[in-house]
Amino acid sequence: MLRRFKISVDGQQYDVTVEEVVTGPGNLYPDRGTMTAAPVNPEASAAPASTPAAAPAAGPGDVVSPLAGVVVSIDVALGATVAEGTRVATLEAMKTKTMVTAGRAGTVKAIAVAPGDPVEAAQPLVTIG
Repeated sequence: MLRRFKISVDGQQYDVTVEEVVTGPGNLYPDRGTMTAAPVNPEASAAPASTPAAAPAAGPGDVVSPLAGVVVSIDVALGATVAEGTRVATLEAMKTKTMVTAGRAGTVKAIAVAPGDPVEAAQPLVTIG
């Protein structure tokens, strides 16, 4: 395919005609008329393979995850008495560790996750009663 260009070299303008010779896989742009469109089957791509389960809703006394990540450690034991601000778990997200603390004083009534578990934001980690 021949293409015409105007170029300037050292202040001099030239009209040039260039023949494009690149074809095949090295060609960045397909030749005119070589592309075809195929109909898309909307049913084939509509549903994902699996839907992740939703995190259970938090209740009163639950200490929830502030972000999505992985549980590194649970820092309290079942039945332990904790004060407000006591670290109850450590999470990791994007190679950053986040300490999760109790929002109130009380006794650890339940531990909902274990080290290595993935968690979502607002997922209950520990219940304090």
